[in-house]
Amino acid sequence: MASGGPKSLASGLLFLNLILYVVVAIIAGWAINYSIDESENSLKGVSPPVRLFPIYFPIGNLATGFFVIFALLTGVVGISTSLTGINDVSQGYPANMMSAAAASIVTWTLTLLAMGLACKEISGGWRPPSLRALESFTIVLALTQLLCAGSLHAGAHAAIIQTPMASRV
Repeated sequence: MASGGPKSLASGLLFLNLILYVVVAIIAGWAINYSIDESENSLKGVSPPVRLFPIYFPIGNLATGFFVIFALLTGVVGISTSLTGINDVSQGYPANMMSAAAASIVTWTLTLLAMGLACKEISGGWRPPSLRALESFTIVLALTQLLCAGSLHAGAHAAIIQTPMASRV
């Protein structure tokens, strides 16, 4: 079983990330719903290239569509990774800890992609408060997910060291 230090830190970070990913998924889902509802009204009188752009959002700038879609994808993957990670850490076996660590690295890379798009959107100019909140949560999640992945790897290492190895006969 994993030692108490990395295991408890990983559990706390997984729970924190679960809450943050739920918030990100809710805000991104709202932004997509708002875009679907308002795009017909906002596209009246604009030039044809914008009308042909499939990821046009009436709020934010041209990076908003990509950012919101990747934020929603990151939120959903982060929720599933956090839930399975909490289960894996509670069991504490080396294989479970390594599984949680590998899934957290995948989630971290998706979060970094969404964070990069958030930075691109920030550099684009004015945004409404809802998108600023989504950007802030995404940037914070990039750091907390990195800390979570590190603590899961430390917990996996501790679980491997504490597990007795049977020799072959």
